[in-house]
Amino acid sequence: MTATAYLAGPDVFLPNAVAHAATKVEICRRAGLRGLPPLNDDAAAATTQPEFWQVIYEKDIAMMEKSDLIIANLTPFGGASADSGTLIEVGWFLGQGKPIFGYSNTPENFESRMRRQLGATQTDFDIEGFHLPDNLMIVGAVRSGGYPIFLPTDGKARGLDALDVFETCVEAAARYFAGKA
Repeated sequence: MTATAYLAGPDVFLPNAVAHAATKVEICRRAGLRGLPPLNDDAAAATTQPEFWQVIYEKDIAMMEKSDLIIANLTPFGGASADSGTLIEVGWFLGQGKPIFGYSNTPENFESRMRRQLGATQTDFDIEGFHLPDNLMIVGAVRSGGYPIFLPTDGKARGLDALDVFETCVEAAARYFAGKA
């Protein structure tokens, strides 16, 4: 049986989201996984409904329910931390007891990003000083399955759409499921 990986992340907001998702699906296929990206290109048909956001939400939940694991792009998006929607999806998989694999295209730790975002005038905040890739709860959720958040090994940041760290994460997920077979 081929494991199905829900491909979460802010990649859905890229201008070339469909082509980018197709590349990620192909990387998963080569590793022996079925990639399932939560694209919303089909949601256009629902735009006549006043609550079309709910159509997208229900579609994404249905996709998560039929997935065996999540591979989450945790690259900071819109702030110092990962995309909030992606974090909800990670939490959903955690609650279901399904494996969580995550990666970030930046090696910079959460504390450093938060301090930069808050600026020099906000020195009275007690920010997590654990040198983790993101908030400790996110790191804990991902590590609950026995894997770290995969980061660039060369210490250099990449764009949101970079795929080399994603490939490393996919390979780990494929090894995990190969060991379950």
